[in-house]
Amino acid sequence: MPKIGNIALPDFPLLLAPMEDVSDPPFRRLCKTHGADLMYSEFISSEGLIRDAIKSRQKLDIFDYERPVGIQIFGGDEEAMALSSAIVSTVNPDIIDINFGCPVKKVVCKGAGAGVLKDVDLMVRLTKAVIRSTNLPVTVKTRLGWDDDSINIDEVAERLQDIGVQALSIHARTRAQMYKGHSDWSHIARVKNNPRITMPIFGNGDIDSPEKALEYKNKFGVDGIMIGRAAIGYPWIFNEIKHYLATGNHLPKPTLEDRVEAARNHLQWAMDWKGQHLGILETRRHYTNYFKGIPNFKEHRMKMVSSENPDFIFQTFDEVLERFSGLEV
Repeated sequence: MPKIGNIALPDFPLLLAPMEDVSDPPFRRLCKTHGADLMYSEFISSEGLIRDAIKSRQKLDIFDYERPVGIQIFGGDEEAMALSSAIVSTVNPDIIDINFGCPVKKVVCKGAGAGVLKDVDLMVRLTKAVIRSTNLPVTVKTRLGWDDDSINIDEVAERLQDIGVQALSIHARTRAQMYKGHSDWSHIARVKNNPRITMPIFGNGDIDSPEKALEYKNKFGVDGIMIGRAAIGYPWIFNEIKHYLATGNHLPKPTLEDRVEAARNHLQWAMDWKGQHLGILETRRHYTNYFKGIPNFKEHRMKMVSSENPDFIFQTFDEVLERFSGLEV
């Protein structure tokens, strides 16, 4: 049973990946409801947090029903990382996570995220600064290396564990790959099999079905799996994987009613959290995924994404139930 600090996790935990503009409280609540064991916030810029940027501060919102939950920070400056670690600790998450994996140019250009993969000494200094500034367990999410010629995850894992990192989530791609091509979990397996490594190792990348989760669990021996893009519009994946690992059987696919209920909850919780206007705007990007595979759906989706009236959107959900009732989705 893997542990992060004093946090005991299930035998093979399923983690929700931190995804920018996705992993906010309403989305995390849906994933928790459907079986996620540990979740992380969207990543937060250490500099933005220190400047008291309103958007960064809002990302610190966590709720008791989603525990255990980690808040993820990124940055390339030791002082800023130390200070943001102290700020994050005041809202009392269960874990502080450091992002050394984000491949996006605007983050990498600041010498943060996956940009730190080029300089392991800096990665160690930044991590030490965070650990020194908090009493919470510190975990790290990273990638295999900068590119195929500089895969350094073995050194990274050992050095991070040596300074007190409590768990490591590894996305099985290099920064150069971004989100393209195949992930290569053999590197994660090598880290997990290193006799020096005692902290939990979680694998991330391309897990989009219960079958693949079982295959990768058995083949690569990781302590748990982190799921990102496959959960967008499909929070049921967590319980589907758990059920399949436990029984070898598939849960029934979510019905149209399940999909509508998820979209309805997502919208309501988003409005409860951020107010009506922002809640409506920020939920729009999710409707395509909730209703994927339904033929001739465009007319209804356009209604959902063009209205600022919540009653009208909820009414559109009812219309969807009426029109497509009995349809296999």
